Amino acid sequence: MRRLTSVRTKTCVSGAAEEQQTGRLEVARLWYVTLSVAGQEVPLADVRRCLEQLAHDHPFLLAGRYANDRAEIRYWEEARDLHDAAAVALRLWGEHRVSAKLPPWEIVGLEVLGRETYHQRLAEGYGPLPAVAVGVHPY
Repeated sequence: MRRLTSVRTKTCVSGAAEEQQTGRLEVARLWYVTLSVAGQEVPLADVRRCLEQLAHDHPFLLAGRYANDRAEIRYWEEARDLHDAAAVALRLWGEHRVSAKLPPWEIVGLEVLGRETYHQRLAEGYGPLPAVAVGVHPY
């Protein structure tokens, strides 16, 4: 699990103390994240190469779709709550801009779904489409 530097983490001792006091210990959960970015056009081959590098560097990336001026990535994030999952997602593009040579696009959309909600929406037929085959593909 990636850790947020801005969020204090519990030590085993403090976590055990919390569990004794409250009767429960906070456990990380899975969140399905869709991050959309957009900006000035970039050659399609460059966008693909950048997203493939991001997927290689960070294998949590489940799928990516892209065009010359936008991209969408989907992945599962392990986090304590929605706020932590969203915070990590909002930093993802900027933090990896240099290492993966990502375009200087801005985040234009973010959806974070709890695992149960994701599966419920799929079962009801109106949820996010299951991610395209693992990997990076054009729209």
